[in-house]
Amino acid sequence: MKKPELVKEIVEKTGAKKKDVEAFVAAFVETVEDALAKGEKVALIGFGTFGVRERAARKGVNPKTGKPINIPATKVPFFKPGKGLREKVK
Repeated sequence: MKKPELVKEIVEKTGAKKKDVEAFVAAFVETVEDALAKGEKVALIGFGTFGVRERAARKGVNPKTGKPINIPATKVPFFKPGKGLREKVK
């Protein structure tokens, strides 16, 4: 499901105006992005948690040359599904 399909489903389920739902979805995404950029977690009980994990520096291999390279440490976003979501997907 892509963003326009998500908006359409929410409009059908809530009866809200499409323009309002698009604004809500955009605000939700922006708010989660801003929180993650600050290093905060966003927990939606029963749905899941958005967060940031530190990935340690490591050695790698350049696939073209086969030479070893150093891969720097980085931060990556993650999503951990909550119990309610895991049970619904089973």
